[in-house]
Amino acid sequence: MLKLFLAFTVIPTLELYLLVQVGARIGALATIAVVLGTGFLGAWLAKLEGLSTLNRIREALQAGEVPTNELVEGVLILVAGVVLITPGFLTDLAGLTLLFPLTRYPIREWVKSKLEARMAVRSTPYGETINHEDVRNHH
Repeated sequence: MLKLFLAFTVIPTLELYLLVQVGARIGALATIAVVLGTGFLGAWLAKLEGLSTLNRIREALQAGEVPTNELVEGVLILVAGVVLITPGFLTDLAGLTLLFPLTRYPIREWVKSKLEARMAVRSTPYGETINHEDVRNHH
């Protein structure tokens, strides 16, 4: 619930505040131009990075490998594209952070570790919780 509150109230309020502050300093038209420019640039960069990631997924599949890194990166690039076309400076910063490989890789590794931790502990159909690591270690 807190995450939804942040996503739909606090973040847009901060974005609006920043847009007003920047608009007061550089003017409304210049602020609108910056927002539109970053949206366009972000969408274009997301498309380029997305196509590159799709090619890496194809190559991994052709080599008989599971493209785990590439799939996680694909999701991160999709999220980057969505937040980059959302007007605002904070969302632009978040989108650019997810878009560029240098900053995306540590985030990818963090997401993978969260997914792996989630998959290590699963519930059975009977409501019991099992740790797959414990099961693997006992065999």
